[in-house]
Amino acid sequence: MLACPIKAGNCGIFVALSMQITNTDQQVPIYSLEHDPVMGGKLFSMAKFEGALTHQGELLVPHRKDYYLLVFARQGNSRHWVDMTPYMTRDNTFYIFGPHQLTVKEEPKPMWGTALGFTREFLALQENASLVKLPLIRNPHNAHELLLSDADVAFTEEILQKLHSEYLRTGDWQQRMVAAYLTVLLTYLSRLYTEQFENNPASTDKLLLKKYQQTIEEHFRELHQVSEYASLLHVSAGHLSEVVKVQSGKPAIVHIHERLVLEIRRLLFHTQYSLKEIAFDLGFTDASYFSRFFKRQTGVTPAEYRAITREMYQ
Repeated sequence: MLACPIKAGNCGIFVALSMQITNTDQQVPIYSLEHDPVMGGKLFSMAKFEGALTHQGELLVPHRKDYYLLVFARQGNSRHWVDMTPYMTRDNTFYIFGPHQLTVKEEPKPMWGTALGFTREFLALQENASLVKLPLIRNPHNAHELLLSDADVAFTEEILQKLHSEYLRTGDWQQRMVAAYLTVLLTYLSRLYTEQFENNPASTDKLLLKKYQQTIEEHFRELHQVSEYASLLHVSAGHLSEVVKVQSGKPAIVHIHERLVLEIRRLLFHTQYSLKEIAFDLGFTDASYFSRFFKRQTGVTPAEYRAITREMYQ
């Protein structure tokens, strides 16, 4: 049984609120990187904390983020919740927050460390495409806390310092240098992730989630329905949907949609294909439905997204 994170007398209210919001996703606010008061950035952002009280506006507000947030906690002692599991921040520990995880920050306490935030659009850029496949980013074990040895801490701090220096610089080489240091950091942490989690036997449900994600990667162009993947995995659509929701924190159909959107973004940014050509390549028989699907998922039409991203990187 989870210990109550709130003062005595308020535990029931907190748990009831969290359960209610977990079961009704439409009521949960979703925070973007661009509007984050601490991080603030369109595709990638970085912040260092030296005794700061971070994200006080999020206190006791169950919410989701639409970006990846990675935090190296050099020193801290606050408590937060991720998908209904409480964590007390530990010194010299790396924390992983994935898009759409339900998060609750409990109390304002000083924090020393470094935070990195980046969006799916950032991972869709050609120079960052390989990062999507790293264990730390895929996070098949739904891990949140990565323990570091003294040697790991030294390496992580060194790379974070170099990454932060490049982040603050301007010039033609800044983007390449940031991508290079970020690749080194996430690759190193992915090795630690594998050592800490992948050697532990995974449950049957976790294995099913992993197989589902791998099958989406192989067939997302032609298969867009959960039932189609259930047939390939030899399970019922209902069972697959239930397991995927419990293990990942989001509906099975969302995994399919997110992979489609990621590929659409890549093709819009990196190719000259027309919208009809992209739609056909990804299995959409109706170009107008393709546009409506993308706008429903991102808030902008494919044409608007192409114009915005190319203007941003000219």
